[in-house]
Amino acid sequence: MDPTAAPAPPVPAGLTPAEVPRRVADGRTNDFTVPTSRSWGSIVRSNVFTLFNGIVFACFAGLLVLGRWQDALFGFAAIGNTLIGSYQEIRAKRALDRLALLNAPRSCVRRAGAESEIAPSQVVLDDILVLRAGDQVAADARTLQGQGLQVDESMLTGESDPVDKQPDDELLSGSVVVSGHGAAVVTRVGADSYANRFAAEAKKFSMMRSELKESVNRVLRWVAWGIGPVAVLVTNAPVQVRGGWRKAFADGSWNQAAVDSIAVIIAMIPLGLVLLTSIAFAIGAARLAREMVLVQELPAVEGLACVDVVCLDKTGTLTLGDIAFDAEYPLDERGASGWRDVLAWFGAAPEANATARSLAGGFAVSTPLTPARQIAFSSRRKWTAVSFTGSHDGTWVLGAPTMIFPDAGDRSVPWAGASAAGGLGSLEDIVAELASTGRRTLLIAHSAHELDAVSEKTEALPEGLDPVAIVTLSERLRPDAAQTLGYFADQGVDVKIISGDDPNTVAAIARQLGLAVPEGIDARTLPGDAVALGDALERHTVFGRVAPEQKKDMVIALQQRDHIVAMTGDGVNHALAIKQADIGIAMNSGSAATKAVARLVLLDGRFSHLPTVVAEGRRVIANIERVSVVFLTKTAYATGLAILFGLMLMQIPFLPRQLSVTDGLTIGIPAFFLALLPNVQRYLPGFLRRTLSFAIPAGTVIALALTAYSRIAGDGWDVPIEEIRTGSVILLGILGLWVLALISLPLTWTKFAILAAMVLGFFLALSVPVAIRFFELVLPRPEAMVLLLWVAAGGIALIAIARIVQQSFFRRPGTRRRG
Repeated sequence: MDPTAAPAPPVPAGLTPAEVPRRVADGRTNDFTVPTSRSWGSIVRSNVFTLFNGIVFACFAGLLVLGRWQDALFGFAAIGNTLIGSYQEIRAKRALDRLALLNAPRSCVRRAGAESEIAPSQVVLDDILVLRAGDQVAADARTLQGQGLQVDESMLTGESDPVDKQPDDELLSGSVVVSGHGAAVVTRVGADSYANRFAAEAKKFSMMRSELKESVNRVLRWVAWGIGPVAVLVTNAPVQVRGGWRKAFADGSWNQAAVDSIAVIIAMIPLGLVLLTSIAFAIGAARLAREMVLVQELPAVEGLACVDVVCLDKTGTLTLGDIAFDAEYPLDERGASGWRDVLAWFGAAPEANATARSLAGGFAVSTPLTPARQIAFSSRRKWTAVSFTGSHDGTWVLGAPTMIFPDAGDRSVPWAGASAAGGLGSLEDIVAELASTGRRTLLIAHSAHELDAVSEKTEALPEGLDPVAIVTLSERLRPDAAQTLGYFADQGVDVKIISGDDPNTVAAIARQLGLAVPEGIDARTLPGDAVALGDALERHTVFGRVAPEQKKDMVIALQQRDHIVAMTGDGVNHALAIKQADIGIAMNSGSAATKAVARLVLLDGRFSHLPTVVAEGRRVIANIERVSVVFLTKTAYATGLAILFGLMLMQIPFLPRQLSVTDGLTIGIPAFFLALLPNVQRYLPGFLRRTLSFAIPAGTVIALALTAYSRIAGDGWDVPIEEIRTGSVILLGILGLWVLALISLPLTWTKFAILAAMVLGFFLALSVPVAIRFFELVLPRPEAMVLLLWVAAGGIALIAIARIVQQSFFRRPGTRRRG
């Protein structure tokens, strides 16, 4: 500090009672609500207004109008699907809202010369903020005065080191005062403040990509295009057989034709697959909730199963976000004594910052010391000094070694490390050797000269300083970080560490966690072009000094190279990148804006939950892919039946309620249990292509089998329509159970029990009187049963051949690599 400089101006009294209401009326307030999660309306709209619900509810309403409520049971599947999705996402919203309420800060302002505590939203432009250790800065401000004022801006910039604030320095909203005290005048409020500008962009919610849902929606779009022609074909066929539309309207037979048409349309929709996917996601979300992982959107359960690049922040993700005492290295035990007592005093001092407080873990106070004169720590000069009364004569200086000794390269001290030669080492080389391991270094030095009023005012180092000891501090690593990184390496998932800290420090920490990282890359040297940036990201693993905007650009560059990217973080500086990523993961300690846009929130902040999320996602997506075959097989045979029966002017051989029997026992019920079984199969892209490669041939065979049976039994043998319907139910049940058995291979005792239960249920449906009456079942005559069994045998053989061919073309490789 320049001794001739003018003293800091006194802190103004603040706004008057008349000035505050004028600013409120003008809108110059900090009343900007950062959404902690999605709104109720957006959750309900996203789950209600879907193509699936549109088709199903239209058919549901049509049957109710026709007075056929017994055939409208499928509508409950759509209702259930909507309720499950809405409930899970509303549950996640309420959890996040509760967390935000518990963490709501307060702000201290000076108005009319008096201090008062108010909500941050009540701060107005030109307010005087009174700042003390632990306070969060409510709005962007300009420092008026401060005593040892340091703030943590890591949530905003990614830089974990506290920043010293002098008069006229800028304070960013969302930063936290870690030491000292001061006052500042508010310069930007509400949406104009630094943190809220990030939040405003991040809050624009977008649904995450889900290959399962996209595939199902693609099938629904195909079905939607075919509904019109299929409905015309199916409705027209029986009407023409009975003598045309005029007669159909006269005798009311058009009613049954409309019911048949709805039955085919509903059969074409993979109704149960949509519901089962939501149920499987919801169960996965519930399992993850027990592991303290909050799922905001159901498809996020699928997300990490697909990820091949995970972008991690260092502070708060790989480390615990604080520093701890590591080791002491005495440089000359014959010199000044009592330095350990001095370090204990520094660690316990009331005004100690986070770095100084970490010394308390290595040095306990045994001798009370009373400071006589002191120069407070400043991040500009990076040292602090103190003289004590009584014992411990002289002055003790603690700080960065090269700032205390600018001639550190020429100063030799006793050393036994790699940088020593003949028992001596350069102080500069010693510090560099220790820093290369990712540790921070502090030096305590001693001078026989006491601090006086002049040196205290000029902040000048005393003469005759001698180095006494080096103390190393280290960021505390998360105990689960190394194991989790090893898991991703074993699974072929690339890890990119993206931090605002010094790249060498980040690289050293990465090496401590087992990553083979030769060096860290300074992000300030990275190209702005997306292609060149993607090349750099492919070649390197650790990046330091990354600006908040760069993090989003990095995610985009990786996505453009066909990677599926997960991004973790806690600060506002991560919000845009987390939102851009295919799956964003926030720590509970993070900002409200970050958690609002994340797909997953680690409620206890434990990085080790990520393998659990990956395993749960794989179980869900692998099992859904397995059971989706039976649902899409139904779509295929329903479409084939509609076309064949429409062109051949035949009546559809099912009532909607009869399809409920085969749907439930060959598809819905077994698929539900199969979807819950353990499955660690790796995810592979191309879900729909693999599934349809078997579903379409199998569905075609079933459609042809049903057509052949109905044509021969009806036209050739004059079997009544009621018997043909029952025979078609039996034939469909046999072939459906065969498809179920094939997709269950290899069989386990659990799968065998599921199949046996479905066969038993099918026999009960055909033999229990109540079921027979409700489903209007009439067993076919003997010759029709023989025909049915012959057709079933041919269908079983053809479906088996289709499965063998499909599996020969889609052999799963052992590993999956992208990009």
